Amino acid sequence: MTLSTQFITMLTMVGMGSFFGAAFDTYNRFLKRASRKSWIVFMNDVLFWMLQGLLIFYVLFLVNEGEMRFYIFIALLCGFAAYQSLLKRIYLHMLEIAISWVVAIWQFLVKLFTGLVYKPILALLMFSLSTIIFIGKGLFSLGKTLAKILAWTLLLLLKPIKWILFIFWKLLPKGIKKNVEKLYNVMAGFLGKIKKYFSKVMAFIKNKTHHKK
Repeated sequence: MTLSTQFITMLTMVGMGSFFGAAFDTYNRFLKRASRKSWIVFMNDVLFWMLQGLLIFYVLFLVNEGEMRFYIFIALLCGFAAYQSLLKRIYLHMLEIAISWVVAIWQFLVKLFTGLVYKPILALLMFSLSTIIFIGKGLFSLGKTLAKILAWTLLLLLKPIKWILFIFWKLLPKGIKKNVEKLYNVMAGFLGKIKKYFSKVMAFIKNKTHHKK
């Protein structure tokens, strides 16, 4: 490995050490260890360290084809120490500003969506539902009114027919009246027998079902 390659490798590893420090602070900022369960913290820690190790090795592979030297670890420690002493406060301050900006933009987008999409659609649905209910009530009231008018009209029309039939019945000869009354009595008796038979059948069925239970 040439001197230029070694120099580039040193600078790159110093940068990766600083990057690791920033990534570690970012990871701790979003993880919130105190409010997480221990097994979740453990799994996240394992994944974080694996990802950082793979990333450092990938960068090292791009720089010097993955050749490991002792000074690489020293360069990583130097970069991490430089970040902790010089850049940590600045980075954390910028991180909080970036987070606040992202949160503010997200809240603005949520309010914009709520005001331009959600609330108009909800208002339209409520208006449509209210209109349907209003029309339904109106049609129901109209139907009731029409039914009352129709019933009153039928009663009004049936009254003359009733009087005509009554007068016609009065004008019939007594012999025809007797025959009509006999026919009416026969039909009434026949219908009464059918009703009694039907009642007996229903009682028999109820008794059978009761005994089965």
